[in-house]
Amino acid sequence: MQYAPPRNHGPSTHNMSLKVELKPGERLIVGNCVITNSDQRTRLFIDGKAPILREKDILTFETADSPAKRIYLAVQLMYIHEDVERLTKDYFQLVNDIITAAPSTIRIVDEINNEILTGNLYKALKAAKKLIQYEQELLGNAE
Repeated sequence: MQYAPPRNHGPSTHNMSLKVELKPGERLIVGNCVITNSDQRTRLFIDGKAPILREKDILTFETADSPAKRIYLAVQLMYIHEDVERLTKDYFQLVNDIITAAPSTIRIVDEINNEILTGNLYKALKAAKKLIQYEQELLGNAE
């Protein structure tokens, strides 16, 4: 996803639209709606404030099969539902578990926490993605 000026707006428009290109059949979450693309490539320009996630960035309860992925899922649910409070207890339990098991994760966990505390849930998701990558590196080194 990248930001691009909206179509059909004059040069005086200061708002930036989110430009999303979808492959055939690709899905996208906008708010609490799932949008499924048809059989051809599509370009969308989205204005406004709503949580937006591409299919490749979405985890489900079934695919969240590691501690870092469960943290990502908790942050994803906070982002999609725009409700941090409801998931705080579960989130911090997951965070405490991963830090106990792998203390070297604390730097990335701190980054996620800071983004959540400042209300930047999309950036918190990006940081949680780093945690998944780091977890995979740790597991790769353990083998």
